[in-house]
Amino acid sequence: MSRLTILFAILFMVSCKKDQTPIEKILDADNPILKKVMNDLEGHEVQILYTQIDRDSVGKPYFTDHSFQLDNNQYFYPASTVKMPIAFLALEKLKAMQQNNINVNRNTPYQFEGDSIQHTISKDIIEIFAVSDNAAFNRLYEFLGRDYINQKMEEKGLVPSRLAHRLSIPNSAKNETKTMMFFIGDSLAHRQESIKNQVVMPIAITKVSKGKGYKEGGKLIEKPMDFSEKNYYSLSAMHNSMKQLVIPNLFDEQKRFDISKVDREFLIVAMSTLPKDVKFKKYDPETYYDSYVKFFMYGDKKDPIPANVSVYNKVGYAYGYLTDCAYITDYENKIAFILTATIHVNENQIFNDDTYEYDEVGIPFLAELGRQVYQYELNRKTQDQ
Repeated sequence: MSRLTILFAILFMVSCKKDQTPIEKILDADNPILKKVMNDLEGHEVQILYTQIDRDSVGKPYFTDHSFQLDNNQYFYPASTVKMPIAFLALEKLKAMQQNNINVNRNTPYQFEGDSIQHTISKDIIEIFAVSDNAAFNRLYEFLGRDYINQKMEEKGLVPSRLAHRLSIPNSAKNETKTMMFFIGDSLAHRQESIKNQVVMPIAITKVSKGKGYKEGGKLIEKPMDFSEKNYYSLSAMHNSMKQLVIPNLFDEQKRFDISKVDREFLIVAMSTLPKDVKFKKYDPETYYDSYVKFFMYGDKKDPIPANVSVYNKVGYAYGYLTDCAYITDYENKIAFILTATIHVNENQIFNDDTYEYDEVGIPFLAELGRQVYQYELNRKTQDQ
């Protein structure tokens, strides 16, 4: 090979490096945790969205979006990330009820017909974000109803997405919701009758049949698992949900979550609440450590999260899929960014066998990705000064 050919090859490689997106630069780093996943991108089904938040010359904020392998029509199981928009929509529905002169708010006790245990929507939302409580999510699902959820998601442009079922209970896709009763003291303030929802239809996107087998009733079924009637919440829909909450004024009014100012402030605090900070329930710190549901940056450690860093997020993991959608801020270093990513860790391609590489591959990857994006933001802010 001539010297001229070698020179052109080097210049070409340098040019390609310059054209890389921030995510590509981060993933191209000589990092063993990231390389382990990058060596099998197809098997891990990685998708990433990263949004930089800056301000123009007059102080108006704006977003700059970057993506990696984004494919909203390729199915992945969203698991508990679906709890995030349900929390948002619950507060939106409460505001609409108040505007219709129904005297309830997020702290109004409620119970289901035939059940004497009382709850509040405030506590449900805190439990959803602090420990990803399934029962709290299911209660808000009953409050909203499947059709209402999907209609609102479509109206706000949070598509493709489709909620089809509750989580971790029998008959999770039941079409009827439970009758709910809200109380002020001993008096009934509002009764919400059972809602009849449409029958769940198979979702029309690609690759909803996954793997080569699954466990059912203790037996191995040797055929792909069908996810077509399960929940779906695409990475774009998820990421845009967070963007709309963080800076709503950058979106058309009809696309925003219509939440009162005080409820939005409550929601943002709830999204960063750590298990140890929950006031109404005691969680064992050995099990529910700071990063219990904070995968980015801290998920592979049990150390306390630094006080200057806040992670407003929702994670999900099931069937070998791990996903995190987070707005991360560092008030000391004046950093703020939004990061959403999903990864699949199911090497044997068998579902429901509880053999997934969460701790070995998935969580370390998301934690390292978060750290690398944070460092990229830190360097970017330093260069801008």
